[in-house]
This record gives sequence, C-alpha cells and structure tokens, in this order.
Amino acid sequence: MQRRFIDYLIVSCKGIAMGAADAVPGVSGGTIAFISGIYEELITTISNIKPSLITVWKNEGFKAFWKAANGSFLLALLTGIVVSFVSFMRLAKYLLEHHPVLIWSFFFGLIVASIYYVAKQITRWRILTLVAILVGALTAFYITTLPSMGATDNSLFLFFAGAIAICAMILPGISGSFILVILGAYKTLSDAIHDFDFKRIAIFALGAVVGLLSFSRILKWLFKNYHNATLALLSGFIVGSLNKVWPWKRVLSWRTDSEGLKVPFKEESVWPTDFSGEPQVLYAIILMVAGFFTILILERLGSKNQI
Repeated sequence: MQRRFIDYLIVSCKGIAMGAADAVPGVSGGTIAFISGIYEELITTISNIKPSLITVWKNEGFKAFWKAANGSFLLALLTGIVVSFVSFMRLAKYLLEHHPVLIWSFFFGLIVASIYYVAKQITRWRILTLVAILVGALTAFYITTLPSMGATDNSLFLFFAGAIAICAMILPGISGSFILVILGAYKTLSDAIHDFDFKRIAIFALGAVVGLLSFSRILKWLFKNYHNATLALLSGFIVGSLNKVWPWKRVLSWRTDSEGLKVPFKEESVWPTDFSGEPQVLYAIILMVAGFFTILILERLGSKNQI
C-alpha cells in the first residue's frame, strides 16, 4: 500500500487518539483504531511479525524486510501511541481525581457512538451473531464489576500484567488501563513512567510485546473465519464496558493504597439523583454529546482516509 508523508501523519494522529484513550481506565484504544479505519490492518500487521521476516532481511535486504513488516505504518502509529500515552496519563490522573463526572461523561458518549459504528459493519445477523454479542456484553460487564487488587512491584507479575493488558488494549470495549487497575499494576506503571524507572517499564513492555504477538494471531484468524461473529463479539464488549464509564458512581467499599490514601475499592453505577456529590447533569449531557460527535467525526475521517 503506497502512502504519502501526510498519510503517515494521519496514522500518527490516530495513534495519539489511541494512546489518549488507553491512558484512561475504562476506555479502549482498540475502539479508536476500529472507528478510525485501521483496526484490521493493525491486527494483520502485528500477526505477520514472525521469525521469517529475519530471513527476508538476510536474503533481500532491510528495505524488503521493512516493507514486509509494514514498518512505516507501525512506526507512525506507535510513535503517536507512546507520546500520547505517556503525556496524557498525567492529565488523565488529574481529571479522574478532580473532574470524574465530566471526563466519564465524555467517554460515555464516545463509547455509545462506537457501539453503533462497530455493529453496523455486521453484514449478516444469525443466532451465532446474537450469541456473540450477548457473550461479549456479559463478559465485559463482569470485568467492570471486579474490584482492584493491591499494587505490587514483582517483576514476573509486571511481565504478565503487560501481556494481559495489551490484549485488552487492542480489543474494542475492553480497556487495557482498567485491566491494569484490576490487576493492581496501574499505579506501579504510572509511577515507573513518572520516575523514569526504565527497568520496570522494560519488563512491562516485554510482556506487552509477547502478549501482542500471540493474541493478534488469534484475532486475525477470527476475522478471517468468523468475521461477523467477531464483529458481534467486539460490539458486545463495547456494550458491556458502558458500566465502567457511567459517570455517576456510589462507592461501596474503600481500600488504602501504598501512599496511605483511601481510594475506592468497589463501586456501583447509580442515577444522578442518587449521586452523593454534585451530579453536574447539564455539563455531563453536553460532554456526552461532544463524545458522540467526536466518534462521528473520526468515522468520517476513517471512511475518507482508509489508509
């Protein structure tokens, strides 16, 4: 696929959007990849990374290797993701601590629009399709109800946390950051990024690479053999994830983190009238609408720039 510089710049912008989404526990960068028109290319590209590429490099040179690996696409996308994820994680932490209703409202509207976008690509509805949606929705909903574990710095744990979280990050609807919260690794990773602890970052990254290369092959096979059912399953994941991003929550129990601060341990979604703080309903609705139209704009860009 022939691309110009401006095309790769657009890919990087999509990576920036993916990184920003993945920095928020509850929103999936995979959803952004899907609606921006690069999801299946991303999965195919990752799944094609295999030892045979080294043979291509030896026999045909680096240029042939780079082309076979779709290297320019990956470099442009990953640059956007990394820059955005590292920089936005601090902003996301501030917004979640000081303006939780508003940021969750924006992402709620974003995800509602994503459900429509993904589901409309299903070309044939059958019993298997409906079952896949139901299974996906129930699975994602159950994940959103799980309490978080205590934080840990164990190296082997960080490796597996990276492998599991990256699988969630490339699934629309399942947030990799939220998986890190459940596993108790979100704060460990954010502290490592803040403190430039390259050892912990490298261990997490290695686990993420192993998980990504393995899981992408499964997704590629599912898209090839069960395209509609896979789309239905992903739609279900997004539906079930709405519980996590519902703006108004009631804290059922608390826990003390490693800094001695009380943080929510388990929460449940409630109506704005039952919310203990200021519900900010008007601003919440405005931001939901803004999130909804953000997806429509990204979809329009994705359809115009299928690159």
